[in-house]
Amino acid sequence: MSGLEGNRKVGRLAPVRRTSTVDLIAERLREAVVDGSLPPGTVLGEAELAYQLGVSRGPLREAMQRLTAEGLLVIPRRRGLAVKTMTPEDVRDIHWLRATIEPELGRRILTLAAADRRTVLAELGAEVKRMQRALRKDDARALGDAYLDFHRVLAGWGGSLRLARMLGTLLIETRLCTFSMFEHFEVHRDLVPEHVAFVEALAADDGERFGILMRAHLEAEVRRLLAEPEDAKEDEADRLLAETPDEPQPLDRLDLPEGL
Repeated sequence: MSGLEGNRKVGRLAPVRRTSTVDLIAERLREAVVDGSLPPGTVLGEAELAYQLGVSRGPLREAMQRLTAEGLLVIPRRRGLAVKTMTPEDVRDIHWLRATIEPELGRRILTLAAADRRTVLAELGAEVKRMQRALRKDDARALGDAYLDFHRVLAGWGGSLRLARMLGTLLIETRLCTFSMFEHFEVHRDLVPEHVAFVEALAADDGERFGILMRAHLEAEVRRLLAEPEDAKEDEADRLLAETPDEPQPLDRLDLPEGL
């Protein structure tokens, strides 16, 4: 089913199949931003990237323009494009937008048919279990990835392609906030109980509580990201850290389907 206007109930939005080289390149670049292979501030050399990915410069240039329109790449003072480095103002703005969108997604999910709601809860529950496994292993990256996927599930069931697209970009920007503000990739251990509470609120058909919890979570994330170093030291035991590359990493060659 697809997103519809008004109060009509909708199911999960089916992902759009990527059928062009530009789509595949753009997705690979997004993945590289999310996993830290292209750190904030990295200047992207068009010729080198085209060589690494095994693509021509035309579709690469178009894909880079797409990420520029999404706000993930910027034009620095020197020539070319660079991965955006987030500022404190960006951190506040991104999380404010998420705090506007995600409670609404929860409200929309609660309007779904009972069978669809059960499916949503099962998918969200699966991501919470991933988060719990990562926490038991002290695996910051796995916990952070499951966090992003939890919120992508919310986006996928909100019944709006526009909201899903917006939140998808905001989640990548959220990861860029972490890379920009901290020397290492880090997440907080209390992400797990917070997300358990999100699922419990939806299971209880309590959209108001879901919204309150989500806004509180995002406000706390802003405080953590913008905390002074001496304040951050106070909660070191509550954080999981992972090394992130200081320099851009080579990207794997794209395996393009025949006909692209």
